[in-house]
Amino acid sequence: MNPEPSVKGTLFLIPTPLGENAPLEVLPLSIKKVVEDLTYFIVENEKMARRFIKKISPNKNQNELVLFPLNKFTSQEETNSYLEPCLNGISMGLLSDVGCPGIADPGAVIVSKAHRIGITVKPQIGPSSIVLAMMSSGMNGQNFAFNGYLPIDKKQRAQSLLKYQRIAIKEDQAQIFIETPYRSEALFTEILKVLDSNTKLCVACDLSLDSEYIKTYTVLEWKKNKPLLEKRPCIFIIEGSF
Repeated sequence: MNPEPSVKGTLFLIPTPLGENAPLEVLPLSIKKVVEDLTYFIVENEKMARRFIKKISPNKNQNELVLFPLNKFTSQEETNSYLEPCLNGISMGLLSDVGCPGIADPGAVIVSKAHRIGITVKPQIGPSSIVLAMMSSGMNGQNFAFNGYLPIDKKQRAQSLLKYQRIAIKEDQAQIFIETPYRSEALFTEILKVLDSNTKLCVACDLSLDSEYIKTYTVLEWKKNKPLLEKRPCIFIIEGSF
């Protein structure tokens, strides 16, 4: 049996653009070098990963890439073996489809495993829609919570919205949640229906794109001026009244 290398590879967390931007319009040049130096990548979607790598490093040989898929179809047994290159001294990249790996993204399980087995994790700078929305909301950046996706069931979703509204008011804590683009309009309508008229609501969509839209109003004000959110990726943030 070959002895384990004294130096393990590093796991680089590589952000990707939030839309169709040219990668180096929203990513630092340092990411280009990281991608060019790596051959092994753990990716959410192989086609999208290859497209991103091609854009950021056009001369990189795609045939040499070794890609490990990480999605809802990936088994526990497969993920347990994905970091073996790092254990053998080979650095790897972890890519999300959109934004930052590990944030509302399946990559968190790989990062957790890397820490458990002593692999250095090195995050790269890039856009996070959650952070960008919070930065631009005007809400409490000292105390906020990200709650992921709300339930699909209408009754449960309404209950969740009321729960987060209570927390936002009682704890002075901004409450952040997201929805898939094709349900953004339905969730926005539900928010306006369920929440109190004076509750603050930030809607931030198409972040970092030419069509970017970020506004914070009360629920009552939103009812008078509703934007079209159908099929647009959105972040929603609620807080107590102005």
